[in-house]
Amino acid sequence: MTKREEFIAVYQEHITRQGASRLLEWLDSDSSDFFTAPSSTRYHGAFEGGLVQHSLNVYECLKDYLARPRTKDLYNMEYTDETVAIVALLHDLCKVNFYATDFRNVKNEYGSWEKVPYYTIRDQMPYGHGEKSVYMIQGFMRLTREEAFAIRYHMGFSGNEDKNSVGRALKMFPLALAVSVADMEASYYLEGTPTK
Repeated sequence: MTKREEFIAVYQEHITRQGASRLLEWLDSDSSDFFTAPSSTRYHGAFEGGLVQHSLNVYECLKDYLARPRTKDLYNMEYTDETVAIVALLHDLCKVNFYATDFRNVKNEYGSWEKVPYYTIRDQMPYGHGEKSVYMIQGFMRLTREEAFAIRYHMGFSGNEDKNSVGRALKMFPLALAVSVADMEASYYLEGTPTK
């Protein structure tokens, strides 16, 4: 099963609210590069299809995090399968049609210059990161307040926001913390550059 097929299967099994099918149609259309886009220019998922793979990795990490007895018993973190799928699979929707391939000159192993491709940013809708994902999703379907905050603040303290706002959001909406943890786990451990 390809990552595209896996994503579509998880999406269709769990995300059923009004507008969800239109969003999936758009993601799988010629108007979107979701299934071929990288997840970053140089770091995690900096390859064709990196974005869909990252989205699936965050989904698996989030499910594991929320399955911990502590999150359920002590923190009362209970969410529907639909909510978990929405916030994990769609948290980086802001990266759709965001990257472009360009070329630069690099010396090869023989000392000759050659053009090599690399990813660059082509942001045609500069609306931030998490908030842009929320905005794009809500063009198709409604999010609950907790889903919207979880997607908006999924970068946690590594984003560019006011740290006091981040702290308040994570305290008010525990799902935001859970998505942030899942995103970091996927980015740094599953997809990061291995040290050895």
